[in-house]
Amino acid sequence: MRISFGNILEVILTYPGLHAIWLYRFSHFLYVLKIPILPRILSSFGRFLTGIEVHPAAKIKGSIFIDHGMGVVIGSTAEIGDNVIVYSGVVMGNRNGSLDKGYGIKRHPTVGNNVMIGSGAKILGAITIGDNVKIGANAVVLTDIESNSLAVGMPAKIKKRL
Repeated sequence: MRISFGNILEVILTYPGLHAIWLYRFSHFLYVLKIPILPRILSSFGRFLTGIEVHPAAKIKGSIFIDHGMGVVIGSTAEIGDNVIVYSGVVMGNRNGSLDKGYGIKRHPTVGNNVMIGSGAKILGAITIGDNVKIGANAVVLTDIESNSLAVGMPAKIKKRL
């Protein structure tokens, strides 16, 4: 495939997943500097623009591709590894709602490297998703998923070792 200036310009101007990650990186930088309120304002602005909510406290360690990202939510204590693909409607959230109060308490998932999360999947709680995992569309993941697995269903179960 030939890459042209037009292709690059199209990606830069029209991909909401890219815009959300750029805003996240900047708001996370401000969050790490302990600048009050502004990171959350940027996060809300990013959600308004893109339909993708990434809390500034979340830790995205490497590359992430958010494809057709409307409705994606990544919670404050979520940790995401490298080479992760996230499709629309994915939630990496807190299983207990507002019952776990306070910062410093791990409430959101940890996602490994080379993970693909299908559209509408919900990954809830302080669980770990291993490396090289595929999570099927609309799966509800409530327990840890071992590396090199395919998880599908509600609640998600490992169907295949990859």
